[in-house]
Amino acid sequence: MQKINKNVVLALLSLTSLVFLLFQLYYYKFYLSQKNGAVFSKVRGSQSGQDSTRWHVVRKFLGLISSHNIPVYLIDPLILGLVDKDIEQIRSSPDGPSPECKYFCAPRDFTTFALLDKTWKHEVGLFRTAEKMGFQWLKILNKDPRLDGMDDLSGIEIPLHYIFKLASHAIHLVVFYERSGNYLWHGPLRLKQHMDRKFVPFRKLHFGRYPGAYEKPELLLVSIDDLKVQIPKNPSSFLEEMSHSRFLECRYREARAFFQLYPDDASVDAVEFRKKAKSLLHLAALTLNNLGVKFWLSSGTCLGWYRQCNVIPHSKDVDLGVFIKDYKADIIPAFQKAGLPLKHKFGKVEDSLELSFQGEDDVKLDIFFFYEEDDHIWNGGTQAKSGKKFKYLFPKFTLCWTEFVELKVHVPCETRQYVEANYGPDWKVPVKTWDWKSSPSNVQYNGVWPVNEWDDVIQIY
Repeated sequence: MQKINKNVVLALLSLTSLVFLLFQLYYYKFYLSQKNGAVFSKVRGSQSGQDSTRWHVVRKFLGLISSHNIPVYLIDPLILGLVDKDIEQIRSSPDGPSPECKYFCAPRDFTTFALLDKTWKHEVGLFRTAEKMGFQWLKILNKDPRLDGMDDLSGIEIPLHYIFKLASHAIHLVVFYERSGNYLWHGPLRLKQHMDRKFVPFRKLHFGRYPGAYEKPELLLVSIDDLKVQIPKNPSSFLEEMSHSRFLECRYREARAFFQLYPDDASVDAVEFRKKAKSLLHLAALTLNNLGVKFWLSSGTCLGWYRQCNVIPHSKDVDLGVFIKDYKADIIPAFQKAGLPLKHKFGKVEDSLELSFQGEDDVKLDIFFFYEEDDHIWNGGTQAKSGKKFKYLFPKFTLCWTEFVELKVHVPCETRQYVEANYGPDWKVPVKTWDWKSSPSNVQYNGVWPVNEWDDVIQIY
């Protein structure tokens, strides 16, 4: 028997191994990829397996909700921030293939989507399908604040958040509800005692630390990293809105306790005043919002919201605050065009400006302009007959949204400190006799306007 050459044997073995390897690659590419869906390796730019996992999880989730006809839209701030930089290119090529995984492969622990509650009700079937696809899920419930009121504190719970986890990535689905002020609201994420706090890194979630309020967004269907998804039509506006979205509920429990001590005024005059005040506040909000001027409930109107969830009937006016940096010369003509004539103008833009407009009958609208210093904020007051100036000091504050008389409106987030600065530690006790020059806890004498300026800084109509 002829001796076999060892080199020939080694060459044949190497060739056989190479052919087998090529066959495996061919089988994976043309059989498994078609069987299990698109493989992310076809999208260039993936840096690691972790990048690919994020994209795959998002793709599976979109497939899951699509199979149940659930309309969701992307609200993830990290991804929307990246998308916003390329928004014109994305809009111009909605169906074009992505040359690389640029957005859904970005490093993060979650991808966040939004769901409008009224568009979907059948969650049981969704959860079953999710489990079959390999997802683990968690549902977070909490009280429905829309059912709370002076007559009833509802204990009914509604779904606020869903978490879908697959491999090392998770989808956070935030449920938005429509409120009576014609805006969208999402609730906080509060885990019950029995829930697994290690299910996902909850502290890293972008939504849920506190409730939020948003305008109804206009949506745009686009292709991002070869995945069809709806996004807010203007991502930058949504991200700006998100940064100032914190929402405070009216304190109905405390308000009920207040009215047990001090029964509400249900007289015809009180009911009529509240009706007029509500109408005036809605008109003022519409006018200022159209001008792009940010404002908040101030003075007695803020106290009424915080203490009793309603307009104080003996206050006889509506009080709003505006930062002087947001002042616009168009404010006065805009209110006059809306049917609210100027009643008086005190001060000037540089110092102690306040405007008062005449509403229906004897109900007036007062707008106080606030000036920011290094360690406090203040607004001014002027006594017309003497030219005396007064200053009202407040600790620095930020603005939150709330709902008041069926209107989405700002209040100071640090409401208690704001109210206590103005009305002192006894703010819970109603006071019907009030002198704006001496009663406030935070008032300071601030000199006298020079007589030669009176025509400009003291204008009464």
